[in-house]
Amino acid sequence: MAQAADVHDVRELARRRAPRMVFDYVDGGAEGERSMARAVEAFDRVEFRPRVLRDVAEAATAVEILGRRIAMPVVLGPTGFTRMMHRAGERAVARAAERAGVPYTLSTMGTTSAADVAAAAPGGWNWFQLYVVRDRARSLDMLSLAREAGMDVLVVTVDVPVAGARLRDVRHGLTVPPSLRWRSVLQAVRRPAWWFDFLTSEPLRFATVEGGPRDLAGITNLMFDPSVTIRDLEWIRSAWQGPLLVKGVQRVDDAKELAAVGVDGLVVSNHGGRQLDRSPTPLELLPEVVDAVGDRAEVFLDGGVRSGADVAAAVALGARACFVGRAYLYGLMAGGEQGVTRVLELLRAELVRTTQLLGVGGVAGLDRDVVRLR
Repeated sequence: MAQAADVHDVRELARRRAPRMVFDYVDGGAEGERSMARAVEAFDRVEFRPRVLRDVAEAATAVEILGRRIAMPVVLGPTGFTRMMHRAGERAVARAAERAGVPYTLSTMGTTSAADVAAAAPGGWNWFQLYVVRDRARSLDMLSLAREAGMDVLVVTVDVPVAGARLRDVRHGLTVPPSLRWRSVLQAVRRPAWWFDFLTSEPLRFATVEGGPRDLAGITNLMFDPSVTIRDLEWIRSAWQGPLLVKGVQRVDDAKELAAVGVDGLVVSNHGGRQLDRSPTPLELLPEVVDAVGDRAEVFLDGGVRSGADVAAAVALGARACFVGRAYLYGLMAGGEQGVTRVLELLRAELVRTTQLLGVGGVAGLDRDVVRLR
């Protein structure tokens, strides 16, 4: 992994190691994948406006979010099915995050329990992500298990009333867990190391949701509650005493309404382009949301982040921190825990270098004066 010079190199290593259906689960988006592509392309349109003749001998990256200091403005976001990428799964991600000094968010669709994540990274800042399911008692059980595991930040994802059409998964016939059917036999031959790990490790299953169809879309549509409204946040708040973030904000008026009901943070996100195709591009929407919300809630960005320079751009445009998903999953596929660690090292090194070249000498100096979207 040391030879990987950036996340694009890590992605290529992941593509070589993982079976095509596994790589495509991470790499793909919904329908024509326009939302996913636009989120990445928005960062390509970033133009930095560097200051010169500034003292940049030091370039601090630490920031404060939700009342706690972290090593850099990065949060490892929630991802489902994580042990499919590598047998170490969520445990490896949590340990890498702990060493890097950044939060890790366990998904409702995770393949490791909250207790096991906490045991793997007892000194880490571990968060929990909630999808509201039809059975409210089960949702309460999830929150209780997360709280017992020491998770004190809740991220409620609101952009999945029903499953998006992820056509790569449909074409591969991806099941939960993956099965050696005719579509995947050839992939097994070409990627024997991955399949050996998969077949000799703990059986792959969701740690929180059980039963129902084997396809991911079927599980989502069976379990998740499409009737959830903003009023349900009051119920969630009554059951959760720690900071509450809402992930999946794609409109300014929704951001204002959420800030008005007192959530602690908003995550501007289109679910990595995996839900509604042609949805808003997070980086483009970010400044409008930041301006509309003011200091009533902390605003985070999710979507398209592939480098520390991307993190710098988002922070300069008003984000408190960036959620990262695909980037660390590429690392997990490519090299397990070591791969996730390498991605975090790359993000931090790129962030430091970018702030120095911008003449701001650290994250604290990032503002809209040093960046624009062409």
